Amino acid sequence: MSAPAAGLQCINARVQVGGRTLLEGLTATLPPGRFTAILGPNGAGKSTLLSLLSAQRKPDAGQVLLDGMPLSSLPAATLALRRAVVPQESAVAFDFTAREVAELGRYPHRQQPAPHEAAIVDGALGATGVIALAERSFNTLSGGEKARVHLARALAQVWSPRPDGAARWLLLDEPTAALDLAHQHQALRLLRDWAHGEGCSVVAVLHDVNLALRYADDVLLLSPDTGALHGAAGEVLTRDRIGEVWAVRCREVLADGVAQYVFG
Repeated sequence: MSAPAAGLQCINARVQVGGRTLLEGLTATLPPGRFTAILGPNGAGKSTLLSLLSAQRKPDAGQVLLDGMPLSSLPAATLALRRAVVPQESAVAFDFTAREVAELGRYPHRQQPAPHEAAIVDGALGATGVIALAERSFNTLSGGEKARVHLARALAQVWSPRPDGAARWLLLDEPTAALDLAHQHQALRLLRDWAHGEGCSVVAVLHDVNLALRYADDVLLLSPDTGALHGAAGEVLTRDRIGEVWAVRCREVLADGVAQYVFG
């Protein structure tokens, strides 16, 4: 008998809401230790897919597996030690400081805290460039600052390698949407470094083709018309395919040796 596939896996996954099909027959395996970007036009099911991969939603048909185990069979406490999620919107009802929001990422570890819990939170805040905001009220921060604090919270949650060697996952829905140009690159560079240097698998919904080409290893491209395509970023995001999926014209240029597209 072959060993179960490592990573996050969808097998013939279907999601329907109110009679409308959001995903149909999606099959893909996202390997650990890589940065996978999910792209596609509006309504293609990107956020729906991320909700399946994070166990926030169950498929109406098919399966979603983590290292060969159905996500639905894993207790929430176990999942919280393996993966952190950054949704599109994360409102905070109480008047927490930025540090207290980041500390929420350590809550799953309360039964077995690390020797230096405070240092982990400071490290996460420093990695996302918001350590200077640590004592500020979260609700007084700008949208971009809030997004970086939530990224710090997620990093704090999966900061250390698991004792059993199990892969850690960061799942992010449009993490660059509220960020300015410089912070978009800073955040995606950080995520790429975490995937490659820290062995923390990253799956992020993105809209920017050029950012995906620059920072992601793989792309899972969703399209209601052409279906799903998963592979190396440069092999999936070709000029012809971009034109087919988004109905836009573009030409390829090289920037620092990385393929990028000029639109128009």
